[in-house]
Amino acid sequence: MFSESARYYDAIYSFKDYAAEGGWLRYLLTEHGHPDGRLLDVACGTGAHLVYLRENYQVEGLDVDPGMLEVARAKLPGVAFHEGDMLDFNLGRRFDVVASLFSSIGYMRTVERLNQAVASMARHLEPGGLLAIEPWFSPAQWMPGGLHALLVDEPDLKVARMSLSAPPVGNLSVLEFHYLVGDGSGVRHVTERHELGLFEDREYRRAFEQAGLVGRFDAEGPSGRGLYYAVREDAA
Repeated sequence: MFSESARYYDAIYSFKDYAAEGGWLRYLLTEHGHPDGRLLDVACGTGAHLVYLRENYQVEGLDVDPGMLEVARAKLPGVAFHEGDMLDFNLGRRFDVVASLFSSIGYMRTVERLNQAVASMARHLEPGGLLAIEPWFSPAQWMPGGLHALLVDEPDLKVARMSLSAPPVGNLSVLEFHYLVGDGSGVRHVTERHELGLFEDREYRRAFEQAGLVGRFDAEGPSGRGLYYAVREDAA
């Protein structure tokens, strides 16, 4: 999804308070018995959350995009990063915490794939471990026609990104990102198409239930989009 923008991703999202989001998540985890331990960040992107979470956890990351992982590995040498799809990954071991943040779950696109992804993440939980998933927008929250712009103005990098929120296609929200990028190699225009599933609350909760978990929902979450979470209660 980020083949054109991975190298600029951190600059584009420099406004995002990853430290505060990591602190919010740690507070939730501590409240549920996990102030430390082994943590897997699914769809970790460039590893920006892990920069802060590794202060208290033994962290690893997984992402489907090799460009994002290249940035993450350079940023966090010594941290294990795995290339894989949240849909069906298998690392062969379990973690105290499995988290998927910044609405990456939306890229599953369909309810069937949502169910598979939640099941894959749940399989990687230790007994008593906690699964946390930050949702994408619901159908009621998606507002077509919204025009969005971001500007990066660094000495050696200029990026203008614009997008228009299109009407949903079935249960899919569609974002066409247009980038005007200027750096030492010149100025160019690139585009990316992002499709994310607009899932209902009941669909998230059912995905947790099918994975053997009782999902709870915090309406605020680390960034204002809410957070679904559950503790694996079984001893298997």
